[in-house]
Amino acid sequence: MASPVIDCTPFGKELRALASRLPRVPREDLYGFLEEAKTLSAELPGEIADALDSFNAQGNHDGYLLLRGLPVDDSELPVTPTSTPAPLDRPLLVMEAMLALAGRRLGLHTGYQELRSGTVYHDVYPSPGAHYLSSETSETTLEFHTEMAYHVLQPNYVMLSCSRADHERRAETQVGSVRKALELLDDATRARLHERPMPCCVDVAFRGGVPDPGAIALVKPLYGPAEDPYLGYDRELLAPDDPRDQEAVAALSKALDDVTTSVKLTPGDLLIIDNFRTTHARTPFTPRWDGKDRWLHRVYIRTDRNGQLSGGERAGDVVAFSPRR
Repeated sequence: MASPVIDCTPFGKELRALASRLPRVPREDLYGFLEEAKTLSAELPGEIADALDSFNAQGNHDGYLLLRGLPVDDSELPVTPTSTPAPLDRPLLVMEAMLALAGRRLGLHTGYQELRSGTVYHDVYPSPGAHYLSSETSETTLEFHTEMAYHVLQPNYVMLSCSRADHERRAETQVGSVRKALELLDDATRARLHERPMPCCVDVAFRGGVPDPGAIALVKPLYGPAEDPYLGYDRELLAPDDPRDQEAVAALSKALDDVTTSVKLTPGDLLIIDNFRTTHARTPFTPRWDGKDRWLHRVYIRTDRNGQLSGGERAGDVVAFSPRR
């Protein structure tokens, strides 16, 4: 079985050259920036381009692709952010450029109106007192979740690039693949979970200012082709009310735990998570608040799968929330 890790260190010079041809202030004209990234993505080194195209076409058993050894230099970075969104005039960072080039090879960068002020590029960094469901939490586990499984326009890919790791290199991004977990489920459990809508709560950003609106969405834990289904799972938010559904979801949860793979993101890593066939989590770490804390960059990518696109969309579009029913 092919490794999900691609060593990009031999292509550092080529990748820096591509990044240098992108507009220097991406947020000044994000549509234009991402269009140029699409053009330049055709010039990605062959090994990287082939890996991205293959992953986009059929995924893999692990549920993720890791581009390792991309060009990044801590001496070129500003301090780790302490607020969001990023200033509109912030110059392009190399790991943001890598997200643009690889992401446009896959599909369309998308912002979500209710999330991070509707921005497309997200800085992910520790924040004091962050909500336990937020990516800005650090000293508690961010539990397994399929990103926005409750959203009609759920992204196909979650992309995370790393400019800085946590100081102790403790933080792990954990990925549970449904293709692996399915092998541990009996036929009755699989049948119970497949194409069965279950109540699901939503993240804080999508609650419309209501502290707890309850389970306002319906999510199918398994859906699509029965022999190779997609996954909709959130350990904190999926809330089945039928005891038989609870039992089936518990079995799925255990299977996902049993097949979990952990990735410690280091500077120069770009992790692409297949958000239709995985759930992911992050283990705790301890920030120092010294300007050098863990700093990731995140984008969401939509493709033409599962009704994500209806025609006329552009990379850089921002979409409004609509819960699955």
